[in-house]
Amino acid sequence: MTKCKNVIIGCGLSGAVLAERIATTLQEEVLVIDRRDHIGGNVFDFKDLETNITVHRYGPHVFHTNHKEVWDYLSRFTSWYRFMYRVKAVIDGQEVGIPFNLDSLYQVFPEKMAVCLEEKLLNRFGFNRKVPILELRKTQDKDLEFLAGYVYEKVFLGYTTKQWGVRPEELEASVSGRVPVYIGRDNRYFQDKYQAIPEQGYTEMVKRMLDNPLIEVCLNTDFKKVRDDLSYDRLFYSGAIDEYFDYEFGNLPYRSLDIVFKTYDMPFYQSGPQLNFPENYDYTRSVEYKYYLNEKSEKTIVSYEYPCAFEPEKNERYYPVPSEDNKALYEKYRQKASGLKNVYFIGRLGGYKYINMDEAVAGALKLFTEVFSS
Repeated sequence: MTKCKNVIIGCGLSGAVLAERIATTLQEEVLVIDRRDHIGGNVFDFKDLETNITVHRYGPHVFHTNHKEVWDYLSRFTSWYRFMYRVKAVIDGQEVGIPFNLDSLYQVFPEKMAVCLEEKLLNRFGFNRKVPILELRKTQDKDLEFLAGYVYEKVFLGYTTKQWGVRPEELEASVSGRVPVYIGRDNRYFQDKYQAIPEQGYTEMVKRMLDNPLIEVCLNTDFKKVRDDLSYDRLFYSGAIDEYFDYEFGNLPYRSLDIVFKTYDMPFYQSGPQLNFPENYDYTRSVEYKYYLNEKSEKTIVSYEYPCAFEPEKNERYYPVPSEDNKALYEKYRQKASGLKNVYFIGRLGGYKYINMDEAVAGALKLFTEVFSS
């Protein structure tokens, strides 16, 4: 029987933050277990030896936050490369900035029509606002209703159908309602105060977080196979909550990704780091990684993301499927989890909720305070 005061399942951001805080602040031992062969979870990246380009194995990760506490905390473990993310979608064969904004109007509509729409948006909502298309549809203005329908059809519908494998009406209504039109000319994908990528990569950042003699990391280890051999005072679990309970109430659905990487013998392949394809092809987006850290190479690496269903033991869980039925199923597991003593479910899989990186860090810092201040 292996004894450890604190056991953490999953070596992604949530687990790494908790391990670092417990070891550094409380001087207590921590055992971190992960079934994968690397640290970092889905933020894992590596340097491709052929091209010297840093590649994100599980798709692109650009850190962004408005939380100074989170930014300052991670800055202890990395220096940053400032990076403002700009994403384009291929609409009717041309590249258009996303989120859809005032500049986008002039890219896709005749000038006279674009001027009319801009004036109506500014008069009704003002400048520098994000307006959900659901709100545009309630204006009782035919032109703005048309704009809402256009954005829904051209930007959201095809992408969402590929992403989730179902029509949008089969998801929570709020999913389509949140799709925004940005009444401004800020072409950044995010508007957060802090936007950057770790200069030495996410894996190196997590490695530094775990660099403490009180932290032991066991990779290639499935918790299900060793749980009966472990003794602990506290368990922090960032795996799938339904798996922890042996799917007692049924499987929580997830979407996964088949990410195909291709190396091209040219300096650049596309016009920017990310292109979305709402209408064309079977993949949702293509990502060119050398843009992220401005790395120099005569070759380039591009990934293509093909959404697919999650299949246990075959691929990874990426996105919890947002529907009322799935929320109700998760609530059953959450209620059961609340009856456990000294077992805490963390992160995206533990909470069956898609969260950004800063939310994962903030959640782990908050849980640490709650658990160890009582």
